Amino acid sequence: MPTDEEPDAIHIQSDEQLRAVASHTRHRILRVLRDKPATITQVAERLGIAKGSSNHHMKVLAKAGLVAVVETRKVGGVTEQYYAMTGRTIELPETGAGQPEMLMRHALADIEAAPPSDQRTVFLKHARLSPEAWVEFNERLQALIGELHDASDPTQPAADLFVAFYRPKDV
Repeated sequence: MPTDEEPDAIHIQSDEQLRAVASHTRHRILRVLRDKPATITQVAERLGIAKGSSNHHMKVLAKAGLVAVVETRKVGGVTEQYYAMTGRTIELPETGAGQPEMLMRHALADIEAAPPSDQRTVFLKHARLSPEAWVEFNERLQALIGELHDASDPTQPAADLFVAFYRPKDV
């Protein structure tokens, strides 16, 4: 596990925050806001959801401290509020009941919603590893994930990585 924490990470600490990020719709809203601030209407249009639904989910995220209004504009007598994430990344607490499953559900939904592309790689590999080899491979994975993080450029197209490295129940 990397020891360097993001200076502006949102650390999920309350049940309210955990419930807020557990929703797939709110997860998708956070993806939109990760790139740049947006209004409730812009989020609704980008995700193809009702404006009322966008408004409800944005209020839940704001109450949990995950998003905030960063700009207000008057447009033709209407006040537009632009929301942004309150940090660049979201850090979940140490794995608790249901958290890995929540991440897997979000990742799978994102993969299924992604347009068909030659820029998609999915692997499933079975291996038998000694405890030492497992630790070594896990450390190498963590280093590679750190390299991906360091190479991230907000001006480039998004690329997501989901990794599940685990010891299955032997049958």
